[in-house]
Amino acid sequence: MEYKVAICDDVDMDRQHICGMVRRWAKASGLDVRIYEFPSAESFLFQYAEEKDYDILLLDVEMRGMSGIDLAKTIRAMRGRVEILFITSHFEYIAEGYEVDALHYLGKPVAEQKLFEVLSRALDRRRVEPPSVVISCDGETVKLFEEDILYVESFAHYIEIHTRLGVYKVKEGIASFEKKLSGDFYRAHRSYLLNLKAVERISRADVTVAGGARIPLARGKYDEVNRAFIERN
Repeated sequence: MEYKVAICDDVDMDRQHICGMVRRWAKASGLDVRIYEFPSAESFLFQYAEEKDYDILLLDVEMRGMSGIDLAKTIRAMRGRVEILFITSHFEYIAEGYEVDALHYLGKPVAEQKLFEVLSRALDRRRVEPPSVVISCDGETVKLFEEDILYVESFAHYIEIHTRLGVYKVKEGIASFEKKLSGDFYRAHRSYLLNLKAVERISRADVTVAGGARIPLARGKYDEVNRAFIERN
């Protein structure tokens, strides 16, 4: 299996130095690793908009233009799962690193052995994939991670899967689709299936999920959905 590692640093010498260490780590670990270099946060973001399958991002915190912290926040807002390793000379940003689920902060100059350890840990974490479901949509096969699904709405001969990144129309019944999902999903109504992890508010009449969509709640379901929500959160 090939892994994709991105290095984003606006200092050419630092970026090339990190690149050399990543190559040595890949060789020592017997891994097939493709390395991509980016001289700015903007250049990485432009590429990431088209290709979100990077495994590890080594990211300089302080860069001209968009900072590494702002880039990381943008990636997480896009639901990106790349493992982020910050590189910095200043550690006052550590609290913000936790906000974006950064795996580690590496101080400059980066120690090779420490980098090897953290890269291996990042890859171990990357290999643990969250629950997902595969769908066929518009002639393509798409993998959707459960945590990105907000709710599913059923129509006569198809369902619409509403996710944090868009809506997918699939020719399938809601009952058969429900069987493919984990216990994090609840049938709030005969035409609606909601992700309990995305619930923000429950009322007698409906359930509000992330993004503000309101899902109608079938009569008599209020106590049941509350109990299910508590059990799954």
